[in-house]
Order: sequence, then structure tokens, then C-alpha cells
Amino acid sequence: MMAPRRPIHAVSTWVKRQPPKVKAFLAVVTGMTVLVLLRAIVHDHDNLFVAAEAVHAIGISVLIYKLTKEKTCAGISLKSQELTALFLAVRLYCSFVMEYDIHTLLDLATLATTLWVIFMIRFKLESSYMEDKDNCSVYYVVIPCAALALLIHPSTSHHLINRIFWAFCVYLEAVSVLPQLRVMQNTQIVEPFTAHYVFALGVARFLSCAHWILQVLDSNGHLLVALGHGLWPSMVLISEVVQTFILADFCYYYVKSVFGGQLVLRLPSGVV
Repeated sequence: MMAPRRPIHAVSTWVKRQPPKVKAFLAVVTGMTVLVLLRAIVHDHDNLFVAAEAVHAIGISVLIYKLTKEKTCAGISLKSQELTALFLAVRLYCSFVMEYDIHTLLDLATLATTLWVIFMIRFKLESSYMEDKDNCSVYYVVIPCAALALLIHPSTSHHLINRIFWAFCVYLEAVSVLPQLRVMQNTQIVEPFTAHYVFALGVARFLSCAHWILQVLDSNGHLLVALGHGLWPSMVLISEVVQTFILADFCYYYVKSVFGGQLVLRLPSGVV
């Protein structure tokens, strides 16, 4: 007699068998359901943005633990860390000259820890760095973001260069994880600490996206007008959604692996 399958395993198996359109529909429905729950549970939606920063900090902490305790940076993309440092540095500059607040201090702390991770990979643990797997060209990431920022940026009263920088960091943040996903695509096997870090990024991106969507809903769309006119308000929301969907597939397999009791995450071919 066959033992009954776990509900999580049964659901994941059923989802895996569905065509891409059905999977996309289920992902949208799940996301909308979570948004409705967050709107009902979290009364001050600004807390979602703080929560996103906190989850990102937890992810960085996991990465620091891996580097200090295991003395290896295998599976970590140096290029993703450098892109993260770049958009954080630009966002900090924009915060200082445009809208200094508590998030500026959070970004400063995140930038400091990210720079430490970069230092460890480049100078202390370079022998374990998988340079051949970290083969996503940063030019294919940075140049399109810079070009898009020149074309579509805020229409506020700030100096033009500051508005372009602001747009650049928004676009770059949305795709900064691509080199990390490329490393995992090349290896197909993700060790626990790296998997925890990338999953934390996925959760942080979703919370940030939820924050923006719920803020727009709460203001009846007035927030979009406050961000300026033209294509910029829409691009802000699109960037948030892109960040979430880039990591959605990985997060699905991460959750499936955790509930399946697997310590090492093995990604099917074609994922991420």
C-alpha cells in the first residue's frame, strides 16, 4: 500500500504538470491573494518597506556567516554584489540631495555590509570564487539601465542629473540579481546559505513591491501623480514587479526543497 503523499508535494507536483499559461495564472492569483492579506493585516503599509529592508539585511547576514564560518565564497556572484553596491551608492547620493530619511541610514548600513562582502570575495577568499560561472556581463545590465534612465526619469523640480541618477538606481536594483541567477543556472546546485540569501532577496523584493502597490491603492492613484507625470510612475511600478518575478521561480523551488527536507537545492534545467 502506497503511503499518502504530503500535501505540499502533491500540490507542487500538480503545478509542475501544468502548462506555462496556467502556471503564470496561478502565480498572479497567489500574489494577489497575499496582497489582499497584507492589506488587511498591515495597517501602516510603510512598515512593509521597512520589513523589506530588514529581510534584505537578514540575507546579507546569512552571506556574512557563510564567508566567515565556512571560509568560501563558492556559488556567490561577485558581479551581483558589485551591482548592488552601485545602485545603493547612487540611491544614497539621491537620498542625501533629494529626500533624506530613515531609509538613508538603512541603505548606508546595507552598502557597508555589501562592500565588506565584495572585499572578502576579491581579497580574502578569491581562491574559492567561481569566476568561470559568474559570466554574466555587467555591461549588458548597466548600459540598458543607464539608457533607460536618460529617456525615462522623474519630472520633479530636482536637478536633471539627480533625477536621472534616481531613475538609474531604480532600474538597476530591479535587475542586479541577474548575475547571481546566472551563477546558479550554471551550477544547477545551490548550497544552503546561498539559497537562503537569494530567497531573502526574493521576499524583500516582494514586500517592497507590495508596499508600492498598496500605497497606490490607498491613495486612489494619487501617489502616481506625486511621483511625476509621463511614463516614470508606471516604470517605478513595473520595476518593482520585475524584481519580484525575476526571483519568483527560484523561490518556488526553494520552498519546495525546504518542505521536502533537502539541504541542498537542485534546480531543474532552464530554471532562472
